[in-house]
Parts: sequence; C-alpha cells; structure tokens
Amino acid sequence: MKKFSYIVLASLVLMLSSCGNAGKEEVKDATQNPPNVLFIAVDDLNTWLGCLGGYSNSKTPHLDQLAGQGVLFSNAHCQAPLCGPSRASIMSGLRPSSTGIYGMISDGKIRRDDKPSTKDIIFLPEYFRNHGYHTMGIGKLFHIHAPQGVFDESGGRVKGFGPLPEKRFVWDGRGNAERGKYGRTSTDWGAFPEADSLMPDHGSANWAIERLNRKHDKPFFLGVGFLRPHVPLYVPQKWFDLHPLDGIELAPYKSDDLDDVPQVGLHINDLPMMPSTEWAKETGEWKKIIQAYLACVSYVDYEVGRVLKALENSEYADNTVIVLWSDHGYRMGEKGTFAKHALWEPATKAPLMFSAPNLPKGKVIDTPAEMLSIYPTLLELCGLPAYDRVEGESLVSTMLSDVIDEDASALCTFGENNHGIKALGYRYIRYEDGSEELYDHRTDPNEWDNIAGKPESKDMIKALKKYLPETNAKWDSLSSYTFQPYFVNQRARSRGEKVGKVNVIGATH
Repeated sequence: MKKFSYIVLASLVLMLSSCGNAGKEEVKDATQNPPNVLFIAVDDLNTWLGCLGGYSNSKTPHLDQLAGQGVLFSNAHCQAPLCGPSRASIMSGLRPSSTGIYGMISDGKIRRDDKPSTKDIIFLPEYFRNHGYHTMGIGKLFHIHAPQGVFDESGGRVKGFGPLPEKRFVWDGRGNAERGKYGRTSTDWGAFPEADSLMPDHGSANWAIERLNRKHDKPFFLGVGFLRPHVPLYVPQKWFDLHPLDGIELAPYKSDDLDDVPQVGLHINDLPMMPSTEWAKETGEWKKIIQAYLACVSYVDYEVGRVLKALENSEYADNTVIVLWSDHGYRMGEKGTFAKHALWEPATKAPLMFSAPNLPKGKVIDTPAEMLSIYPTLLELCGLPAYDRVEGESLVSTMLSDVIDEDASALCTFGENNHGIKALGYRYIRYEDGSEELYDHRTDPNEWDNIAGKPESKDMIKALKKYLPETNAKWDSLSSYTFQPYFVNQRARSRGEKVGKVNVIGATH
C-alpha cells in the first residue's frame, strides 16, 4: 500500500486553511509548540491485557484507557525475543541482523568506534535532544538504563529486580541445569513485599510524575522504564487478590506440540533453568504462576496509570505524544515453558500503542507491526525530519488511513540467521540450517501444526521468504547470551572460537 506522509498531509491541511487568520494561528502553533513525548517501556509484558482480549480475566484499566484514547496495534512484534537485543534495536533503529547484537550487551557498548554498523548511530532520545528537546529518562529503557550522556537528565537504573525475600518461595532458579553452568534465573513467584512503595517501579513513577509537574521552557522527551512483570513475579498481596485462582484460565498447551519442530528449534527452546509446563502441571503450580504474572501486570498497570494521571493533570496534557511498548512477549506455558526466548507467537507478540493530538481515538489495527517502527513513528508525529539510518517504517500513515495494508509484516530474529516472519496471516520461521516452520493463523492460532513440509505450503513459503533480511551479521564481539546452551555454541561458531567455560554474566531472565 502506498504510504502518504503524515507531515505532508498536515501541511496540505494548513495550506488550505492559510487564507484566514485561524490558519495562520495553526501554523504558528505547529511551529512554536512541538509536542512533548512520554515514552513508556514495560518489561516482559505479553498481550494478556483487557484491551487485547482480557485473557484469563486480566485487569488492566489504565492500559485499556490509554488504548482507548489512541491507536492500539494488536499484532505488534519485537525484533528479538530477549531484552538486550530487542531494546538495542528499538533505541538504535537497527535490526539485530544488521548489527550482530543477538544477545546481551552493555548499554555503553552498542555504539563504539570499532563497530561500523553503529559507531555513529544516533539513539532515539539523542535525536530529540539534537532537535531542541530536553530529554529525561529513568529505569529500564535500554537493557540496563541508557548509555552515559544519552539523557540530559537521568534518574538512573533501577538495580536488580527486587526487593527480594530472604528465601525464594518456590523456584530455586536452577531447575534441571547443571548446577551453576548456565547461571541462575530470577524466576520465582509469590506475594512480596508488603507495600507498593517498596517496589522500584513506584520510585520510577514518582520521579516521572515530579518531572511532569515541572515548568519546562522547551519540549521534552520523558522515558520511563518499568520492570514488572519481569521475573521474579513478586508484588504485594493485594494484587494477587485481584486474580483468584479459581478464575485463572490456563494457556493453550499440548504435550506433543513440539513433535513437529525442527531440531534447532528444540535446541533454542532448551531452557534448563526455567520451569517447564509439565513440571507446573504435575506440581499444581501452573495457575499460581499465571496468577503471579497477572498480579504483576495489574501492579504495573497501576504505576503506569499514576504517570498518565499526572500528565492528564498537567499543562502538557493536550500537547504530548504517548507511546507504550514492551520489549517482547512472555510464554505462560505455551510450547512447554515459562519464558520468552522463542520465535513463536506468544514470545514475539507484545503491546504497542500510540496516543497523540492528531491520531484517531479507540482505533485497533490488526495487521502486523514492528517495535522497530517506534523510532520513525515518533519523529513523524513530532514533525521532526526523518532519520535515514533507521530501518523501520513510520506507522503514522497506517494509523491515519482507513485502508488495510495487506502487505504489512513483522520480522523477529533470535540469534544469527534464525528469523520469524509474521505476514499474510501466517507465521514462517526459518533457522540457520534451513529448517522451517509454517503456521496458518487463520486455522491454527496456537501454532500447533507445522505445515512447512506439506506440498501445498510451497507457494506461501516462497511468498514469505521475501521478508527475510538480506544481511545476517556475525555475532557482535561484545554481545553474548550465556544462559542458554544453543547460543553459547552458536556465538562460538560465528566467531570461530572454541566453546569453553561458560562465563555467567548475571541472572536477568
């Protein structure tokens, strides 16, 4: 579908009205009052929101309200189903397959002199600062927080994912992994601590609210990164009380679901430190894990709501662009485990919503979209020049148009030359060894029947292959993922190194 520039469209409207004084005032307002940006990141948030169907009786009133006042993308997907590479992609505007950042990497090492693909890239907040904005940020925006100097005003990182009880409630963090070899997951669940005020996200919301209550003499970019529902699934008891166990609906699961998955897909799904769905069934913990996740989602919905209310009550309410996104989805037992870490639908699909003065209200777009589009979309919504280095496409024309873009697609990458494509009503996965998966979402939304090997799928696979990236960069020398056996080996193969002792870099999954 031909894309019409939102800025060009706005300019035409202004030209048509310029014959009167009102038109002149509109031009003045557009040039002298550029919109502010409220940029909200929520870690590990899947699509179990009220505005996206309310799976398992989820309760997210503030996120639902935000979706209702703007545009909700119900079929948005991350560029990598892992925090580090996903956030590096969003903030740089570059695909993992272009940078080789397939695993975790220090925020300050994404851009460096010895890396041609990123050495002079302008990060999203910097682009706004370069165009006259005062930039502020707190919490998890990049993987940890942000490279030094990216924000004019930084509230810093939130250390760890605590607070933590003296002893874990259920999960030891190691599972069936060889003790310590692949690190220890933070995964656990239970009611803790006693009060919201003890949660790091509460402090982040307070910091953002204080900035919204200030008088700003220039437009601002305010980034707020929330930690929950990232594991451990700890929040105060009152949030658990919102989700009684007898009302919990289990996620779709088949014990033989992986029988038709290629071997490399099974290796990627080998997460020895994470609880398996079979374990959760046998121990009676499955509903309790989902309850804890929903409790965390309801809690972070509350903290997001506090920030949105502060904006609503501020002088900036009518001139602020809001975007809310998550870095990837999260599996609640689908495909055998509780984790992100996959190229399947529940791992790649995540919430994405925009609200802005000139956008429709309550519009839902069901065609595929990419988190990579956040960067160029914000630039266009704020009337800033397009940045030709970013690889995503602005979604503004899609949000303004009544025409469905039948060719819309989303590309997700997990490791070198492993890609998932969402397009044309299908999910197509192609792995580094050429093995494939294909799912027809019209008849198989749970992706239980891999039809890639069927003769009648040949034409569709050919059509979907056109969405694969031409570039598949080698693993970045400073990017790694040591928690997962497959990626330890793939990175070593990519870089021509021997697989030696695993260097654990911390429990962040």
